[in-house]
Amino acid sequence: MIAVIDYSMGNLHSVHKALQHVTDDKVVITSSPAEIIKADRIVFPGQGAARDCMSELHKRELVDVVTETSRNKPFLGVCMGMQVLMEHSVEGGGVDCIGKYKGTVKHFTDHIGATDAAGNRLKIPQMGWNQIRQTQDHPLWKGIKDNAHFYFVHSYFVDPDDKSIISGETEFGILYPSSIAKDNVFAIQAHPEKSADDGLQLLKNFTRWDGQS
Repeated sequence: MIAVIDYSMGNLHSVHKALQHVTDDKVVITSSPAEIIKADRIVFPGQGAARDCMSELHKRELVDVVTETSRNKPFLGVCMGMQVLMEHSVEGGGVDCIGKYKGTVKHFTDHIGATDAAGNRLKIPQMGWNQIRQTQDHPLWKGIKDNAHFYFVHSYFVDPDDKSIISGETEFGILYPSSIAKDNVFAIQAHPEKSADDGLQLLKNFTRWDGQS
């Protein structure tokens, strides 16, 4: 069983539908700690503001569940589900996050100019297709070409202290980490459920992944 964590933020049904498309495994959307802990694989999606995300996770008593399942099950974080794995986000004046990985979530406006190196105007949030350069060999990249295009919608990016966990990078004014991976966890800033064939391939790879990198 694959559990898609429901904390009232994110494209839950899009993620659910995409997963059902690539696997015959049971896929459930749930906010039940017991059901999440019982699942074989965990998908932690999300979008919106980090403060709201953390507030909902605390309200539903899911922080410890996320922490526990990210230690011992194949675990996929998507968009906000990647960002709040860091210690802290500057969003909304600053908010403490789950803290699985040391590092900060930063805003693009503090680190990029108005245009990229080619003179193209950079609009924030980054919204649309961009490439991911794979910096780590990983089972979730199987069948996906390096520099494949994925769909992004975000104004913030993660900056982990431990650069060895970066598994993909994307250019948007700066070269920033667009995916991370360590042990049984893989997290991606883009939305695989909106990223056509390569996104579906990543989700398919996740449904077959044993959690070993």
